Parts: sequence; structure tokens; C-alpha cells
Amino acid sequence: MAELSTVARPYAKAAFEYAQQTGQVSDWSTMLGFAAQLVGDAGFTAYLERPTLTAAQQAELFLQAAGPALNAQGRNFITYVIAHKRLAALPAISTLFEALKAEAERAADVEVTSAFSLSDTQQAALALELTRKLGRQVKLSTQVDSSLIGGVVVRSGDLVIDGSVRGKLAKLAATLNS
Repeated sequence: MAELSTVARPYAKAAFEYAQQTGQVSDWSTMLGFAAQLVGDAGFTAYLERPTLTAAQQAELFLQAAGPALNAQGRNFITYVIAHKRLAALPAISTLFEALKAEAERAADVEVTSAFSLSDTQQAALALELTRKLGRQVKLSTQVDSSLIGGVVVRSGDLVIDGSVRGKLAKLAATLNS
């Protein structure tokens, strides 16, 4: 889906810049998330993408379904996106908008997978260390995967830190086999 991401990028960037200028980043985040959910409904999307509908009719139906969830600027944005036949790009626009928002807020979503459940103290210590290392405010989400044997795997965007026993054994096996 690299194409969809490429198509969505300028829309997300324009929406984010407008939202920043008007101080409505949170509102736009909510609106785009809602619009992405609407497009995520396959039945609704199929209904909107009928060949008998014009772009104006598609926009009108979408805005009726959205109801009060979109403000005037959000309605204009959605109408513009639909007029340019980019309805399918709305989920990608929302995702890219969230990435721009996180970058501006110097925040990072970090996924931690551990072999055992982490206590609140361990999570707080890990969040503090990751905040220091990444230079961003960290929002942790944790999972348990007993196949790791021990240790943790940390994922944040493109960064992966594999401190698991399974990862170390795989690395050792690769070294011995080469």
C-alpha cells in the first residue's frame, strides 16, 4: 500500500498544518479518525463508490453519515478529498496525521513485548529509560509472549530493540551456522 501512503501524505500534511495554525490538532485528529472508521466499513464504502453517484453525491452521503462529528472545515476537507477521488485514502490520511501529531508533540507509541507480565514499577522504569533514550514522551503498551523465554522486545516506529533470550539464541544460531 505504498501508493496509498504516497497519495495520502500531502492531504495529511495540509490537514495537519491547518490544524496547527488554528489550534485544533486534537479536533482534527478525532474527525479524521472518525472519517477513517466510516471508510473502513466495507458496506458503506461500496455504497458510496457506486458508479451512478457523482462526487458531489458521494460527499453529501458521506457528510450525512458523519453528522455532527465533522465541523465546517472538516466537511470541506472531506468534500475536497472525495472530489479528487481519494476516498480510499482517508484511513492512510488519518494514520499519517497521527504520525505528524506525535512528531510535533515529541511523543512516541512504544510496544513492549515481554516473556512475563511487567509490574507497574517495571513499566514506569522502562518508560523513563525509553523517554531518555528516544528523547520523546513515551506511551507504553505491553504484551506478554512466553515464546520469548526471557527479556523484552521494544518496538517504536522503525526502531526495534530485541533484548529477548529467543532473539539472542537466534543470533547465536545464525553465527554458528555461518
